Amino acid sequence: MTDIQIRPLADYGEMKRAVDLQRAIWGSHFAEVVPPVVLWFTRRIGGIVAGAFSGTDMVGLVFGVTGWDNGRPVHWSDMLGVHPSARGRGVGLALKRFQRDRLLEQGVTTVNWTFDPLEARNAWINFARLGATAREYIRDAYGASTSPLHRGIGTDRLVVDWPIDSDRVRSRMDADERPEIDVSGPVINPDDATLHLDLDDDRIWLRIPQDIQQLKEDDELAARRWRDRTRAAFETYFGRGYEARDVVRVAGETRYLLERRV
Repeated sequence: MTDIQIRPLADYGEMKRAVDLQRAIWGSHFAEVVPPVVLWFTRRIGGIVAGAFSGTDMVGLVFGVTGWDNGRPVHWSDMLGVHPSARGRGVGLALKRFQRDRLLEQGVTTVNWTFDPLEARNAWINFARLGATAREYIRDAYGASTSPLHRGIGTDRLVVDWPIDSDRVRSRMDADERPEIDVSGPVINPDDATLHLDLDDDRIWLRIPQDIQQLKEDDELAARRWRDRTRAAFETYFGRGYEARDVVRVAGETRYLLERRV
């Protein structure tokens, strides 16, 4: 990260470059690109529009807007992306840290966004590294997407809750501290043929595939089955008062920890 600079986009020219970056990340035919004019006025009214730069190359982008929910400011983090050439270097975390720090300066403490719960890498970052939680699942949140990253299994999403002034978030982001997690307990989907939707333990686990994109390439029908089964699990247990509290990697698997809300 010593060669990466995180800063707001400086001018309209850089906002045009951000459009090229979006297409490099989500595909050349990605129809949900945020255009330069939206980036421009979002920054003007206090939103977050920042890039990660390696020298003169823009290799990452974070974009979000702030609104109101029940009388309190809430930031919606609409987009976070890193160019394929810069992944695995902590660029995404650096962008989220920049976003958090700027929002705290503005007095905003609640951040939300959506992500595909079958993307194991993103789940790990959101829950294990950022300290987020989730209690809402949306079927086909964005309809039929034109991005190759979204093809084949719809656009189901978890809505992330990120309380950026909490001890949980601070300890995980700043001190890189995470409490020891007991990985015992029942698994909703212990194998590919079993789905337990009637568990009543306070802590339960949900498996997801290690690489949903590769699975779609190899066996799209299997990927769809993962979507159907995890959708049923999230909707059932969220409806019964559970929330996704963490993500672990255990025995070569990625699992969500679902806990009953107190």
